[in-house]
Amino acid sequence: MAYYITDDCISCGACESECPVQCISPGEGKYVINEEECISCGACANVCPVDAPKPRD
Repeated sequence: MAYYITDDCISCGACESECPVQCISPGEGKYVINEEECISCGACANVCPVDAPKPRD
């Protein structure tokens, strides 16, 4: 189950540097996850100060 980033994102960039497969990049107003490349490891969620990355249902 891939992760996505909610609108709670504050664009701090903490998630981008933690992603082991580099599938997170800056988007318009928030970071975005390429869900096709996401391996659902949760590393992004573990470092996010506002809990913006969430697993896709």
